[in-house]
Order: sequence, then C-alpha cells, then structure tokens
Amino acid sequence: MNRIAHLFIILVTPAPLAAADYAKDIKPLLKERCVSCHGSVKQKGDLRLDAGALISKDVHHDLLARVTSSDEDERMPPEGARLTPAQIEMLRQWFAAGAIYPKDEVIPKKPSEHWSFQPVKRPPVPASTFGHPIDAFVFGKNEPPPQAKPMALLRRVHLDLTGLPPTIPEQERFAKEPSLERVIDGLLARPEYGERWARHWLDVVRYADSNGYERDAEKPFVWRYRDYVIESLNNDKPFNRFVIEQLAGDELPDRSVETHIATGFLRLGHWDDEPADPAADRYDQLDDIVSTTGQTFLGLTIGCARCHDHKFEPLATRDYYSLVAVFNPLQRPTKGRTELTIPVDGTEIYTWNEPSAKAPETHVLVRGSPTRFGDLVEPAVPAILVKQQPQFPAGEKTTQRRLGLAQWIASPNNPLTARVIVNRVWQQHFGQGLVTTANDFGLMGAAPSHPELLDWLAHWFVHDAKWSLKKLHRLILTSSAWRSSSVEQRAKSGEPKPSDSSLSALSPSLYRYRRLEAEAIRDSILAVSGQLNPKRFGPAMRPAIPVAALEANTDKDKIWKASDEHEASRRSIYAFIKRGLVVPMLETLDLADTVSSCPQRQVTTVAPQALTLFNGDFVNQQAKHFATRLKREAGDDPTKQISHAWRLALCREPSSDELAKMRAFLQNESLEQLCRVILNLNEFVYPE
Repeated sequence: MNRIAHLFIILVTPAPLAAADYAKDIKPLLKERCVSCHGSVKQKGDLRLDAGALISKDVHHDLLARVTSSDEDERMPPEGARLTPAQIEMLRQWFAAGAIYPKDEVIPKKPSEHWSFQPVKRPPVPASTFGHPIDAFVFGKNEPPPQAKPMALLRRVHLDLTGLPPTIPEQERFAKEPSLERVIDGLLARPEYGERWARHWLDVVRYADSNGYERDAEKPFVWRYRDYVIESLNNDKPFNRFVIEQLAGDELPDRSVETHIATGFLRLGHWDDEPADPAADRYDQLDDIVSTTGQTFLGLTIGCARCHDHKFEPLATRDYYSLVAVFNPLQRPTKGRTELTIPVDGTEIYTWNEPSAKAPETHVLVRGSPTRFGDLVEPAVPAILVKQQPQFPAGEKTTQRRLGLAQWIASPNNPLTARVIVNRVWQQHFGQGLVTTANDFGLMGAAPSHPELLDWLAHWFVHDAKWSLKKLHRLILTSSAWRSSSVEQRAKSGEPKPSDSSLSALSPSLYRYRRLEAEAIRDSILAVSGQLNPKRFGPAMRPAIPVAALEANTDKDKIWKASDEHEASRRSIYAFIKRGLVVPMLETLDLADTVSSCPQRQVTTVAPQALTLFNGDFVNQQAKHFATRLKREAGDDPTKQISHAWRLALCREPSSDELAKMRAFLQNESLEQLCRVILNLNEFVYPE
C-alpha cells in the first residue's frame, strides 16, 4: 500500500471510542434512564440496575437487545427518547470489557431497610461527662461549645417560647435569680406559649382564613380551629390525642364540640367554589387531605402516587387510593358556591360531614383520571410500614375509617409519627432539624445528622414524656447544645457578619443564628412600643395595609376592611390570612406558603424587607408609640431614654460607644427617629 492510500485510510477511519468508565458514564446513564423501574424501590422483571454488582453477565445480551429493539412493546426504556447510538455503544463496550465496577461500591438498601421505616428503639446514652442525655449524644466526651451569656439566653428563651422579648421586670428578676429552668417552666405555663407554637403547627397544616382561587371567599368560623390548636398546646394535650382529634374527632366515643372543631384540619385546604370539572375537583380535595396527612404526621410524600407508583419511594398507587378510601365517605357541606358549617351543640363548626356509616366504593384511578376506574380498594395504610394492616372497624353513624387510621398513626408502634414531631420541635429551637427535610422522611429525604439521638428522643417522648410537648421543650432547652452561643460559633468560624445561609454547614445540634419569623418581629415591635393588645381568640383581625396593595383588585373598596388600631394590635396569629391578599408586611418577611404544607419558613434577604421595616407605615406608627412610652417611663433625660429603650428592645444596657452615638443622634433627630432606628437593628430581629 502506498503512503497516500495509507494516509487516506487513517483519515477516514473513525477513532475508536474511549473505554466506557462505570462511574463517569455507565452509572449516571442507568440512574437517569433505568433505575426508576429497575432499582431498589421497584424491580420490574426482578432486575436491578442500581449497582454494578447486581448486573450479572446473564442479562448483558438481553439488555442490549431491549435497548436496540425496534418493537415498541419490547424496547427499553419504555417511555421517553431512545438511548442514543453513543450510549448504546458505551454499554456494549462496558459489557465487552467485563462490566468492571468499583469493588467498594455501596449497594443501595432495600426500601424496607430504610432508617425511618424501622421500629423506634431506644439506644443507650453514650458515656459522657455530661449529665444531660442530649449533650451526651451531641458532645460525647468532648468539650461543649461556649455558652451564650445569661441575659442573651433569657431573651432567646422568651422569643423561642412566646415570640415576645422579656420585660424589664422579668430581666430584673432573672438578674437576681438566674435560673433558666424556672424561666422555662414559667414561659411554658403562659398563654403566649400556645400563641407562639400554634403558628408553627398552622404552617404545617396549610392554615388560612380564605379559600383561595378567584373569589377567595372567607372560610366561615375557621378561626375556631386556630383557637383549638392554641388551647391544645397550652393545655399540653398529649400529641397522640392531638393527632386523633384532628383526623377523627367526630368519631371518638368521647367526642365533644372541641373534638369536632379539631377535624377542621381536614378542610383547611384551598377550595374552588366553581370548578370546571366537578369530578376532578372532588379528587383534588381528597388529594389535599391525603397529601397533607401524609406530610404532616408521617413525613411521607404519598401524594406523588396519585397518578402512578411513586418513582422514588416505596409507595404504590394502591397505597394512595387506600388512603383515599379512608376519607372518601366525607362530604363538603355547601349550598351552591357558598360553604356551610355544621352545627354541633349550638356553635357553628367548619368541618366536613360524614353522613352515613356506609362508605362509597373507592377505585384506583388509572393515571389519576376520575373517568377511568381501576381496581376496587379498601382502607389501608402504606404497605411498606406494616407487617399487618390495622383494623378499620365498622361504625354505626360514620364509617369509623378515619378513627382506624388516626389510631394507627398515633400508635407507639408507628415508626414515623414520633420521629417526625420530635424533629419539628428540634427544628424550631435550633433553626434546623436533625432531619433537614421535615416533611420527607422517605428514601429521597435527608438522612438524620444524629440518628441515635433522634431515636432516643422519639422513644423518650412516647414512653417517658407520654407524648408531652412541654416536657420535650424543657428537655431540649435545658441542654448545653441549645444554650450554645451562635456569636461564639461565628467568631470561631471567622465570619463576623454571616447571613443565615452562610451558616448552613453548622451542626444542627448547635443553636443557629437566624432571623425571627414575620409574626415574632411584628409582635415584638408591638410589645416594645407598649401597644400589644393581649386579647385572645375569636374572629381574625385585619391589620391596615397600604392602599397600593388594593389597587389591583376589582372590589378594592370591599376586599379588605381594616380593623381599628387597637384591634389590629393583637398578636399576628390572629391576623386574617387571605390567600389572594396576604398582609404585605407578613408576606415580605417570608410568611409560610398558604396553599400546601410548609415544613420550614424560607429566609430571604431582599430590599423590600428593609423598606418595610424602615419606611413602612406600621413601623413608623409604632416608633411614635415607642417614643411616647420612653418619655412616660424614663422622663426627659436622653441618657435614661436610650438606656430604657435598649433594655426594652434588646434586653441589655447600651455600651458606652452606643450611648455616645445615640446621644449625638438625638442632637439632630427626634426621639421618634431614634426609636425607628432601634426597631431596625439586626439585634432586634435576631434572637442573639
């Protein structure tokens, strides 16, 4: 062969593809296109492709035949685009080279082995120099982190448990008797505790005072549910009873007006009063109940199985519709487009109605379509969670299906319920849960940072605390972990001025630097200005909102009738939450999503927040009241006014430098402007 011909052959012959690399090429391809049907969750044809060790030589030829087949009934993947020629060639090469994979590759566990599906067992408390069990798990024999200063702890615990700063008399009592345990017990006994912690629960159960959609009509008497939650927490109702009442309070042998009100939980979702497709809307309402129940109590995204088996969790469509069967006997009381309440012993209650002990048939809906009925299903709980299904006894007036489900959810044998609520409480105290995905304890959720601590707490909560949330609060708040100083943590990390997100790497077992929620900021401003109205319970109030927020509404003169200033100065939990018109101050400061369950508030940092707190009508009005209070309580001496303001707002005396700067400020500006500055200090809206 001459040199020219040889060169021509070299130029036109394609270069051989590089040998396929399992970690770089093969595993990502299998994960993207194959594992949803052939992984740890689902194994069609008894075939798993989620680890190299599971792909035997016996299936190599068949796999290549299926991915190259022209028969639409045979080809794989069955949906979506075909594998490209380059992807098929990579598989071919990998098989030809012996299907080599790392010998240390971890084979994913079967779903039944997932940590949150295992029974809760009480691990031994680790050997430690600490007498507190939480600290023993967190620190072992290591040194604890620096503790926050006493007055900083006093302010933090008040804001944590009541959402309000300590008064000056409370500060003085603590200075004389610095017992944080005494303070904790006192705060847990206050009615403000229920008002603070009820808001956390209302986030999770998607509470709002209106229905959403175009008309966004008011939910009649829904505020009774809000008041029920507040009172239940203040009375330290055992959490298992709290669960049962909300799911099936009308089916209890000792049912009462209170337990009927509790079932308002089932009706809190948004509602379309004029749906285009009534049949689909009916299943949308049931989906809202099933999805919220799964996330709230079990930490499971069961709603994803409405149209097909869950792609990433061991939750089948049949599991989903078996839960639909539990709630299908419910009927929504309406008259045309108007919602109705149900009279129980003379008060009007916002809840569903179950009119008969005979349940309608429930079918799997093929692809979620209300016109395509599949298999008939009976009430059941997700199969992955039980070895034997719980009993669903028949009732005389109602089906008792919800009571059967509620009793199983609230059972000590349920592996999820106690873990989920313990994690929620931990998250609110520390800023991050031991499981960071508070609504998702499934395979796709985050693994616990301290699994043994989580299980110890869950077991202790059920068996020692007898489901008492107040005892759980006390246990957490008396730990050195909770008392750790976020200031010292930031100093050690070399970040003197961090944002909330910059501390994401900090352990969830240490107190995190974070901004207060919108309600706590607003309530603290009212408390410091002296305007907080302590009125509790009853219909919601409507704070004044800017006129500009009403301009886009066709009925802007009627959509929002603001309450008078005294009524509007009640705590923010009593503010009317209208899905189509959220109070701008609350929305700007990251109020929870009002449509679906909100496991954790977003914390954003955007310009409108600064504008709201510095230029907003509410803050400027409260700055006037704050200045009036300072003149009344501290007299005309600027030094005394500044000192009094610092103690009211920040729970400490001003430093000499702060005092000098504020005195200089008052030489050119009014006391009212100084108060506005104080209400905008970072220290005011951050617990520490």
